[in-house]
Amino acid sequence: MNRAMAKIREIQSDKGAICNRILRALPQWFGIETAIVNYARAVESMPMFVAENERGDAVGFLSLDFHNEYNAEIHVIAVLPEHHGKGFGTALVNAAEVCARKLGARYLTVKTLSPSKPNEEYEKTRRFYRSVGFVPLEEFKTLWGEANPCLLMIKSL
Repeated sequence: MNRAMAKIREIQSDKGAICNRILRALPQWFGIETAIVNYARAVESMPMFVAENERGDAVGFLSLDFHNEYNAEIHVIAVLPEHHGKGFGTALVNAAEVCARKLGARYLTVKTLSPSKPNEEYEKTRRFYRSVGFVPLEEFKTLWGEANPCLLMIKSL
């Protein structure tokens, strides 16, 4: 897939179903059943963008959570494994930035697993976030429990 061919659009319906389907295809990142159910429920009330392949199939998505007038957070982003590295994730983040700016946000944040817990998949995730302009801001060692230290990353809009 050519990076220029990634089609991104905001959707209003089927958010939970798309989230559920794509997260279940990524057990290395989303392997906790209650988390998948909670994400699928939460995205229903958030702005959500889908990345579509040339056939119009949803191959990735991103949902935004606005915590206050200054900050939008990537609540969840996921792209099907066979579409990693093809520009879909970058295009989703770009769409999120445009949306956040329009609503007046100054910052875009995202939480991910901290490098203090080595994990190959999440090292790829952190590399992706750095490639689209995020920098580490703070580690929260117990936000998600001691076994899953959280890294907060930020990008100025």
